[in-house]
Amino acid sequence: MPLPEDSVTAWSCQQVAQWLQEEGFGDYEELFCSQHRLDGLGLLSLTEADLRGAPLGLTVLGDIKRMTLALRRLQRQNQVQLEDLGLPPTTVLPAGVPLIAVDACGCEGADRRFDGCERSSNGIELRLRKSDRSVHVSDMPLCYAHSNGRCRQHLAGRLDPEVWKTVLSSIYVFLVFGLTSFVMVIVHERVPDMRTYPPLPDIFLDSVPRIPWAFAMAEACGIILCYMLLVILLLHKHRSILFRRLCSLMGTVFLLRCCTMFVTSLSVPGQHLQCASKTYDDTFAKIQRALAIWSGFGMTLTGVQTCGDYMFSGHTVVITLLNFFVTEYTPRTWNMIHTISWVLNLFGIFFILAAHEHYSIDVFIAFYITTRLFLYYHTLANTRAYQHSRRARIWFPMFSFFECNVNGPVPNQYHWPFSKPAFMKTLIG
Repeated sequence: MPLPEDSVTAWSCQQVAQWLQEEGFGDYEELFCSQHRLDGLGLLSLTEADLRGAPLGLTVLGDIKRMTLALRRLQRQNQVQLEDLGLPPTTVLPAGVPLIAVDACGCEGADRRFDGCERSSNGIELRLRKSDRSVHVSDMPLCYAHSNGRCRQHLAGRLDPEVWKTVLSSIYVFLVFGLTSFVMVIVHERVPDMRTYPPLPDIFLDSVPRIPWAFAMAEACGIILCYMLLVILLLHKHRSILFRRLCSLMGTVFLLRCCTMFVTSLSVPGQHLQCASKTYDDTFAKIQRALAIWSGFGMTLTGVQTCGDYMFSGHTVVITLLNFFVTEYTPRTWNMIHTISWVLNLFGIFFILAAHEHYSIDVFIAFYITTRLFLYYHTLANTRAYQHSRRARIWFPMFSFFECNVNGPVPNQYHWPFSKPAFMKTLIG
């Protein structure tokens, strides 16, 4: 019995199953009809993102592409019904309108054959005008058109891991940590003489007695937060994006710290610190000392002792950034995890000050810069506002590079990253 193509919205699940058989997708009949009870209206509103994502979760690329084309043909034949129902004509373009003309960033990359472009308030729907014709395009693959004619398409809601970018971010933070260690060696040579330059007045340090074991406790708080984040990275579905963002932010903050340490040398914050200017014989000796600091992660628990690296506190940066990643990339219902993370963050900051290892201004500036940069980064990434901001591309070029293909907020989805051994599959099967 032929299907009535002019009334797809009235199709039942059986007619959808018949359409799947006719189009060569009989293997998905049970998934679409038995499990998810898709009728004609549901079939007509499907997009490629729906096919790839949960709960359908198609994994065979050839089937995804062929079914997307079949759905587009069906939608084109029923475009009037879609508009009557208030559904957008998804990924349906009239003949002659190239996909490269659609630029989610705005009108800068539009094809020259169009004489105008408007962006709607939601930032996704565009209107292309050609010969007084208006074509509405919404919920379609985001396309980034460049002046050289190349175009990279990414579905809204799809988050590609782009492992190669994560590797680059790891190299970036690796090099920044090495530079930081070398700058710490240089500033150790310029530590002000404690007899000439006594500790500066500080409200907290002058009011709270020093606790000798407090700095070790601060580092212990950081280690616990680090393990918490490692577990989250291991189990998070989008671990590659999370780790890339962690490396990008960590490297950027520590690069700024290199500048502040180098330009101004503060006096030692306490008489208990045995700090004096240390001169090295040659550049090789400085590199050896920098490698020792780098290999010990700059922690006193690993035997690393440094002087002069006060503005601003690197320990505060690490603890705060770990806390923000733990709380950002876990569900809002995980209240216990969030509480523990914040307690470790705040206690870690208190222990740093209680140990009199840093001035209060060192800790305050470190906390402020880290939190503001984290919020700035994620606000731009989640809203994709950086695409419309030339300043963001100029002042934070790595951000634009790392995030250009991440479409919207990263959902907190978890799954076990390891596959079952072959013998277990055999036993279960």
